[in-house]
Amino acid sequence: MKRAADKRPASVNHGFEDDCVTLPIDVILPLRTLCKSAKSSRKYRQIVASIAQIGIVEPPVVVPNPDKSATWLLLDGHLRIEALKDDGVQKVECLVSTDDEAFTYNRQVSSLAPIQEHRMIRKAIERGVPEEKIAAALDLGTRSIQKKIKLLDGISEEAIAILKDKPAAGAVFDALRKMKTLRRSRRPNCWSTPTPTPSPT
Repeated sequence: MKRAADKRPASVNHGFEDDCVTLPIDVILPLRTLCKSAKSSRKYRQIVASIAQIGIVEPPVVVPNPDKSATWLLLDGHLRIEALKDDGVQKVECLVSTDDEAFTYNRQVSSLAPIQEHRMIRKAIERGVPEEKIAAALDLGTRSIQKKIKLLDGISEEAIAILKDKPAAGAVFDALRKMKTLRRSRRPNCWSTPTPTPSPT
């Protein structure tokens, strides 16, 4: 009977490029048209308030236009882009998707990954924005913001790299924080040859 071929785990595919890009808003092309009532919605008003308080926390997601022009296609963040236009903003920092299929992106990714949100909140804190303002802009409690700020405390760099663009639940980070790093040097060598016991003479 033949042994089954070894199945090696597939490499992790990241949903976004490592670095954001700052783009003029007029080179970003929306892939859908907003309905007339969009700007009167509660979500749009919340985005406007958030931008006024702390700027963009969740960057729009773009991909280079496949027609080789200098334009970019907007995959996610249509309301944010409209709010920025209404505010007279000329440029915006964007996440660059590694998937150029808009329908695939919209089906698989619906919100900012926790690690990306953590980094954006930390960036706002570094700019001097108070936690209370961030909480009000995101419609969250101050304790929730503090928890997001400390999200990666005690998490290994390897785990952060794997989860940086994944929609992982908060419980995942709590579990990872409790795990200990496996140190090979402390493990007994189970396969070493035992030392022979000298026989009595």
